[in-house]
Amino acid sequence: MNESKSDFGAQMKSKSGLRRIWLAFTYSRDGLAEAVRHEHAFRQELFVIVPMLGVAVALPVGWRDTALLCASLLGVLIVELLNSAVESCIDYISLERHPLAKRAKDMGSAAVGLSIVVAGLVWAAVLFEKWHG
Repeated sequence: MNESKSDFGAQMKSKSGLRRIWLAFTYSRDGLAEAVRHEHAFRQELFVIVPMLGVAVALPVGWRDTALLCASLLGVLIVELLNSAVESCIDYISLERHPLAKRAKDMGSAAVGLSIVVAGLVWAAVLFEKWHG
């Protein structure tokens, strides 16, 4: 590895205290903004999930169930962000079609799909218990 990249990495990792927390916050904010700006699937999920978060908070269930409902929805967004990061890295390396690139992208997509299934199961369990428990 060349020295300048190593020095840059060390400088980025050497931040401590409040500065490190602030930088982490700004990187997270920037990542969310990039996802909204460049990832169609993330925008679609936000369009559905943001109102559902409001519904989760408004439902007459206990705070634990509300937390489960919200966490399951946020989990979908988290997995989508990770999937988008994997896809961006693959596209950065090469835009040429390759079986390993396809495998990685398909696995990321499968992870998003499974996170949606988990969210659906959580919602079904909470709502079933509320109205039939």
